[in-house]
Amino acid sequence: MKTLYHVTVSDFRESVRAKWFLIYSLVFGGAIVLLFVLGITESKVMGFTGLTRLLITYIQLCVAILPILVLISTVRSVVGDREANILEYFLSMPVSLGAYFWGKIISRFLLVFIPIVVALLGAVLWGLVKGLTIPWHAAGYYAILLGTLSWCFLGLGMFISTMVKKQEWGLGLSVLIWLVLLLFIDVILIGLMLQHKIIESVIVAIAMFNPIMVFRTAAVLLFDPELTAIGPASYVILDNMGYAGFLSFSIFYPLVLGWVFSLLGFFRFRSGDLL
Repeated sequence: MKTLYHVTVSDFRESVRAKWFLIYSLVFGGAIVLLFVLGITESKVMGFTGLTRLLITYIQLCVAILPILVLISTVRSVVGDREANILEYFLSMPVSLGAYFWGKIISRFLLVFIPIVVALLGAVLWGLVKGLTIPWHAAGYYAILLGTLSWCFLGLGMFISTMVKKQEWGLGLSVLIWLVLLLFIDVILIGLMLQHKIIESVIVAIAMFNPIMVFRTAAVLLFDPELTAIGPASYVILDNMGYAGFLSFSIFYPLVLGWVFSLLGFFRFRSGDLL
């Protein structure tokens, strides 16, 4: 445990000084500031106003940019250390493979999650100063949901980092996966449904394997319990899972995916060619 702690702290300190962490923090902190400057809390869309309206907009931004930022910052961790011969330096010391790998994951999770939570807390504090109604339940649930989504793509990024031999390959694969999950999955599923007459429940079930789609649907469900924004697909989701069931699924499914990819990455790292 002591070695794990030292690896985590060492990687955390090194990453905090990196440019990507500054950019990452500015993206999420700047997004909150920009939304306040643009007067999002004063606008009203679909009956939502105040801090609720800001949270909805902020979550939609996170859906688009959080996965790719997590992947890009994580996929270079193991393969980057291997290329820079830092991994060889670590392994020359009394550091176990498990301490190195899990220390990297813990430190990256803290680096990814802290700016998101700070930005969310900043929005809540500003809402209190302005006298806005604070949706505490929604804010707390969003914090948990963002944490599980971060863990999901963090595990995926570490798995990719143990599989590839060069950072460029890892970055290219990360962008490809992000594009498929974010941009192409809707078009592909709609095309399959129209061309092959696949029933809607099957299409929705396939879509729910996509953690980004699960995150997006859960974000809508919290403020729209009937899921009227996504049309007839809402009947399939709510009839099979219900409101509380889907909210629970949206937390545990990305969390399980993150653990699966993390363990696969660890087994690959432990049994593969380290140098």
